[in-house]
Amino acid sequence: MAYLQVEGLSFAYEKGREVLRDINFSVEKGRCVCIAGANGSGKSTLLELIASCMKPSCGAVWIDGNSVFAEEGAQRTGIVFQEPDNQFFMPTVWEDVAFGVMKQGIAPERGKELAMAALELVDAGHIAERPPYALSGGEKQRAAIASILVMEREILLLDEPTAALDPRSRKNTIALLKALDCTRIIASHDLDMALDLADEIIFLHEGKIAAQSEAPGLLLDESFLRNIGLELPLGVCCASRTKPLKIDD
Repeated sequence: MAYLQVEGLSFAYEKGREVLRDINFSVEKGRCVCIAGANGSGKSTLLELIASCMKPSCGAVWIDGNSVFAEEGAQRTGIVFQEPDNQFFMPTVWEDVAFGVMKQGIAPERGKELAMAALELVDAGHIAERPPYALSGGEKQRAAIASILVMEREILLLDEPTAALDPRSRKNTIALLKALDCTRIIASHDLDMALDLADEIIFLHEGKIAAQSEAPGLLLDESFLRNIGLELPLGVCCASRTKPLKIDD
């Protein structure tokens, strides 16, 4: 069995409205996998199931043979939601980052040490004493990622991590995610990010896996992408339309 194994996963929010249908894939340890799809394709729901935030209608998710819906499996994943504000509720950033480990009984002094180390790891030590509401979008992403890393979770799940970021924050977030050595599963319709970051792409369409490929693979297939409601990455479009400048003698 692969490191992370998703088998026959289906989910319905209400009777007759199935969001995911028979999802099957595996991920090797340390890989970065992008789950790509148009809005409404089921990306966020799939991440929340892997994170054991909710239970599927049927199917299973295994990490090293342990179900994520059992306590041991659930403690191996951490999720950063699309809106990081939902993860902040303490007066300062370091207190938010330390909250999880301190809830496990670690002394406040040690909790702050661990939080500071996690913030430094994501190049955010300078925001430790700030209130979360005073952070930029990129800073909130880094603080949210630090709050997962401090818990020593093996699999980092991120929902649209570049959404609503300015170009510099987006670039910095991608660089940070590329530098991490944990297993990363990222749900996004930002195909330029997937092109920069992912080892493998899983394409969702209307709640099913439409295809799965090593990167860049189908990220370069305009016809396939349009059929599932996506467009070629902007970088690919620009590269294909750029022609050498002709200079007359």
